[in-house]
Amino acid sequence: MKAKSFAGMRCSMAGALELIGDRWSLLLIRDLLLGLRRYDDLRSSTGIPDATLAARLKHLVAQGIIERSRYQERPPRDEYRLTAKGRDLWKVGVALREWGDRWDATGFNAPTVETVDRVTGRKLMLALVDPETGVAAP
Repeated sequence: MKAKSFAGMRCSMAGALELIGDRWSLLLIRDLLLGLRRYDDLRSSTGIPDATLAARLKHLVAQGIIERSRYQERPPRDEYRLTAKGRDLWKVGVALREWGDRWDATGFNAPTVETVDRVTGRKLMLALVDPETGVAAP
């Protein structure tokens, strides 16, 4: 059964979902944000079937979220890197992770990853900030 398209719907969230694709695409974006770039590494990390991985990578390239770059000629091998548009999805990833941690989405009663400040080592969390004052909303 083909999923309903959100194209043409006047909703930014629906439009974003149309561009990103599906849950496999979000996991690929997660891994690319964490520094994975090669097909085999992406497949190993996610457990995604080959045909699904190839289709999702092709979709993400077509949407301008990732770009494909040749790193070896013989045999031909490519790697995938997030574009600026793709890197902007890090906030989406952090928001989903924080929600999953709060509601124990994994069922392991502990966060799998923590975001920390490189200098202080203190935990960081996503926040809405007033762009003029830099003050976080309560």
